Amino acid sequence: MSRAARLMAGLILILVPTIQFGGYYILKSLSDPNGHYMTNPLRENLERAGHAHAGVIVLLSLIVQLLADHAALPRPAVWFVRIGLPVSAMLLSAGFFLSVRGPGPAHVDGMVALVYAGAVLLAVSVLTLAARLLLSLREAEDRA
Repeated sequence: MSRAARLMAGLILILVPTIQFGGYYILKSLSDPNGHYMTNPLRENLERAGHAHAGVIVLLSLIVQLLADHAALPRPAVWFVRIGLPVSAMLLSAGFFLSVRGPGPAHVDGMVALVYAGAVLLAVSVLTLAARLLLSLREAEDRA
């Protein structure tokens, strides 16, 4: 594992307690008899999505750190991939949670733009890595 992968993995693992807090928040909201979490399906669904996306993408971010070591990407591109995944997790999660603020939102607000920004960053980062991994495989076969 490269130094860069170890550095990024350590930084990414710092995000885990924030995901835990999100789970605690949802559990607390579900168990509050005076709360209105369950009376607002929009909030319930988006906050659940924010929590789930954060967890899954943070795990993917850790895996990507190892894959990036073998992708033979130019230095700026490898850092874009290394940083892009965890940042996309933060953007997506923040967008889901922050777009339904207030006592009883009936629709998402402008913060939902963070979801779209995170989704684009996630797609570009993953596709950049995937393309380079596949190209390096082909180049290795051509050399053999």
